[in-house]
Amino acid sequence: MGSNVRQEAIKTIATTTHKLNRIDFRTTHIKDLFGINVFGEEEQKQRLPKPMFKSLQKTVKLGTTLDPNVADAVASAMKDWAIEHGCTHYTHLFQPLTGLTAEKHDSFLNPTPNGRALAEFSGKELVKGEPDASSFPSGGSRSTFEARGYTGWDPTSPAYIREGANGSTLVIPTIFVSWTGEALDKKTPLLKSMEALSTQAMRILKLYGHADVKKVFTTVGPEQEYFLIDKNFLYGRPDLLNTGRTLFGAKPPKGQELEDQYFGTIPERVLACMADCEAELFKLGVPVKTRHNEVAPSQYELAPIFEDSNLATDHNQLAMDVMRRTAEVYGLVCLLHEKPFAGINGSGKHNNWSMSTDTGENLLNPGDTPHDNAQFLLFFVAVIRAVAKYPELLRVTVASAGNDHRLGANEAPPAIISIFLGDQLQDVMDQLEAGALKSTKQGGQMEIGVTVLPKLPRDAGDRNRTSPFAFTGNKFEFRAVGSSFSISGPNVVLNTIVAESLDFMATNLEKATAAGKDLHKAVQDLLPGILKESKKVVYNGDGYTEEWQQEAERRGLPNLKTTVDAIPMIIRKDSIDLFTKYKVFTEKELQSRYVIFSESYVKTITIEANMMVMMAKTMILPAGLRYQSEVATAVTTTKAAGVENGAQLEALKELTGVITGFQGATAALEKVLAHHAEGDAFAHAKAMRDTVVPKMVELRTLGDKLETIVADDLWPIPTYREMLFIK
Repeated sequence: MGSNVRQEAIKTIATTTHKLNRIDFRTTHIKDLFGINVFGEEEQKQRLPKPMFKSLQKTVKLGTTLDPNVADAVASAMKDWAIEHGCTHYTHLFQPLTGLTAEKHDSFLNPTPNGRALAEFSGKELVKGEPDASSFPSGGSRSTFEARGYTGWDPTSPAYIREGANGSTLVIPTIFVSWTGEALDKKTPLLKSMEALSTQAMRILKLYGHADVKKVFTTVGPEQEYFLIDKNFLYGRPDLLNTGRTLFGAKPPKGQELEDQYFGTIPERVLACMADCEAELFKLGVPVKTRHNEVAPSQYELAPIFEDSNLATDHNQLAMDVMRRTAEVYGLVCLLHEKPFAGINGSGKHNNWSMSTDTGENLLNPGDTPHDNAQFLLFFVAVIRAVAKYPELLRVTVASAGNDHRLGANEAPPAIISIFLGDQLQDVMDQLEAGALKSTKQGGQMEIGVTVLPKLPRDAGDRNRTSPFAFTGNKFEFRAVGSSFSISGPNVVLNTIVAESLDFMATNLEKATAAGKDLHKAVQDLLPGILKESKKVVYNGDGYTEEWQQEAERRGLPNLKTTVDAIPMIIRKDSIDLFTKYKVFTEKELQSRYVIFSESYVKTITIEANMMVMMAKTMILPAGLRYQSEVATAVTTTKAAGVENGAQLEALKELTGVITGFQGATAALEKVLAHHAEGDAFAHAKAMRDTVVPKMVELRTLGDKLETIVADDLWPIPTYREMLFIK
């Protein structure tokens, strides 16, 4: 058999031994590992003067303005700590609108007049940096020649050390803004949205007499799904290498049909990689909790414990980076694309969202009897109202060319935004709407029927995996977020729309109580009307069915099936009014994101389409023509020998027909790519969706057909049956 890149990859995998025992938790306990590379509260307490420490903690925990005098003390302590841990440089880490993180490293070293050098780091250097902003997406909010941008220290997200082979780096989480003050990042709006929600939530809590509460936080626990495949396959797949997903690939004989991957035994190399990754994340203070096999072959999940939304966002970006880096050590590649393999389960990032006070109370905890927990009901109904009023905004936060392959399929939430409440809360909401709260359904206990087994407590409601926004006990799980996304965008919108609902409720209740109405009576009068208006978004059935799509249309719920359908929602008047009212975005910042999202879609599709043409011409077509030549030679030879070869001739005709169609589809894709749409960035995005994407689908269909016909030894790229199952 001949040799090609695909076969060499398989041979290399088969003969390579990886060192798996890199981590020994017997000698290093995880409690001793956790947070050792973080300049957190304990480290600050030890190294800062007491007044400086208290001032910094007040800023971190209560959101008070940072005392400028504290910055120098923190910078000095941070520098000493970092150098003790082997750091030579520091960097301001920020989250530009690329969806990734960005950094510029500066040395602690400063030369002295006597030819020596000192390690210095001032409060000024801690608080502000100045990376070049000209090459980051701005959506036209500034010209390319306007290069100045500022990073600003975010004291609520602790600095940490990223270890390297040749020295370590002190990493300082920051915001990123332009010279004129526009947010050029994802962190700044998130912090603003958290403040907006806290302000409105505090009004509700004040009505209930919570004088001890000073701040309300939103909390998030993002479940991260991902694929791991052998790195050798990556080099044989230019589509995976350049776009993150396979643009060609026939369905394997076995996929996930047997459901034997889900929660199955974790392969040894993968488990070693997971443990190593977790050890690194423990050092960085990331509270990872869960690991398991996911639904698709070679798909896995990592999930952390809940944290403050801002810190959870930073930690999720950090987790994705550590996952990618660690995978390489074990000869693997971590794929975070929403749909790296067609026809099998894609990857999401379930965004588990809730609200908590600085005193530790979860405001979405219903307790044992939610029907008489009026404070919970207020916050709970506020979320329902928010989702019912702004479903399009939630949809646009999960919109991307990658997530378009996932949303709406029978593996992920539909593009229609709806809420699942479960039996217990649905019953309470029905009672509330009717104006008479009397009882709460209880789960009771499960009788398994085996004497030796203990009785298991049953939850009061089941879960619904087809719902994009489901209540799961004491939080809402937004399941439509893509695996490669920053969770900042979805949480900015969640925080802001819930802030608007809490504002609406607080205003009504404040007026009612000021007029002498009892608070409990005011709540009883307010909530039923809100539920009546908002219940259209509540759906507890199967979100995958055609019947639900028809029902949703009757209810007037939007069904924004593609990213291009969703993008205009950013600059709709009610969106602009919402975000500007709560000072989360300016109108200019929203307009810039409308352009950036459109441009990102265009660039993604353009790269993928060009890659398809390249692979079609230089890899797949040559393989098809070689096989065609072999078959034609065989047909000619057998005919010359006087042997009946009707079946072989039919095979040649089928092969030739597919190749001809494939060549035509390649030419058609090239043609639409060469045609430049007129108009703004959104017009280009619409043209890409309507003209280029259909041609990509046609070309892929024929390319995948060729994979099932061409001789295996001639097929040039690793196949699904190999990439997903050879570990």
